[in-house]
Formats: sequence, structure tokens, C-alpha cells
Amino acid sequence: MRRTKEEAEQTRLHIIKAALTLFSRDGYSHTTLAMIAKEAGYSRGPIYWHFRNKDHLYQAVLAYSQSPLENLVINASAETDNPLKTIETFACDWLDLLVNDAWFRQSFEILLNKTELTSEMADTLKRERELTRRIIDTLTHLIQAAQAQALIPSAQAPGQLALVTYTYLMGITQSWLFAPRLFSLKKERGFFVARLRGLLEQA
Repeated sequence: MRRTKEEAEQTRLHIIKAALTLFSRDGYSHTTLAMIAKEAGYSRGPIYWHFRNKDHLYQAVLAYSQSPLENLVINASAETDNPLKTIETFACDWLDLLVNDAWFRQSFEILLNKTELTSEMADTLKRERELTRRIIDTLTHLIQAAQAQALIPSAQAPGQLALVTYTYLMGITQSWLFAPRLFSLKKERGFFVARLRGLLEQA
């Protein structure tokens, strides 16, 4: 029985990886379950066994590929000794993941560039908005701690600076995914993180 469960989980992950490949290449709307089944090397039966429909599979794809980002949020929440350094590490690790983790990169590619976010995707939108809120709440907490330790000025509200930090990272992400030849994210990562620190120290 245990082996059967392990094999079922491997099948589920294989389907998710096939869907991730096609969603990032062709977009959500132009990818069918039949195409995913063919990419995975299965009939449609295993897909319907593990997923109710394409939107349910899409949610699983994002949950799987964005798990590294969720881990970054968890790790950042647990580090308060040097909050400014924690923010830097969070930003640095985010950009590193974009460069080095293809599945993580594809999750943003799918969400930002390859999906029409309609009302039919309400569950997916709810999940992504909840993740965004957790990121901003975590950054707000870290900025509050940094201000309390006099590491950065207290003139601006922590929530505002957290929002600036989040939109800064998302702007880099969107720009690089849209035009990857515009700049080398691997080479410029240090510059972007240093500028973020400077922005917070001068806020």
C-alpha cells in the first residue's frame, strides 16, 4: 500500500511538471488537459484522478513551483536579530531563485505573462493574493523591527516601505521575464539588493 501511495504521488508530480512546462510555454488558455496528458505520457485518466479540472491543476502547479518563495517567507519571519540583513537575504534569495530555479521562474512567467486572470480563476487569484499579503506582512514586521533598532529611519510607515520593497522586487521580476536580454539578473543581483538597502536606509 505504501508503495502504491508513493507511485501515485510520483504520478501527480509528473503531471504537475508537464503542466508547468506547457503553461509556461503556451499559456493557460492554450493548454488543454489532453496536451498535458500527452506531455506527461499518460492518458487523461490519471489527470482526472488527481485533479478536478484544469484550474485545480493550475493551482497545484503554482503551489508546487512557488513553494521556494513560501519557504523564503517562513525563513524571513523567523529571523529578527538583524532585520535589515534579513530583508537583504530575502531579496537576494528571491532573485537567485529566478536565475537558478527553472520551476520557480516559470511560475512567475505563467502568472505574469501567460495567464488571463478572469473571474473563472477566483480560487487561483485568492491563493496568490493571500501569498502576496503574507509577503508584505512579513516585510512590514521586519521593517518595524529595523526601525525599532534604529537601523533605518522611522519617518515612513512600515507598511508603506514593505509595499515599496515588494513592488521593487516584482518590478525587477516582471522586467527581466519580459525582456531577459535587457540585463543579466545574475550579474546585477548585487546592485539591485544594494539599491534596495539604500532605499530603506534613506527612507
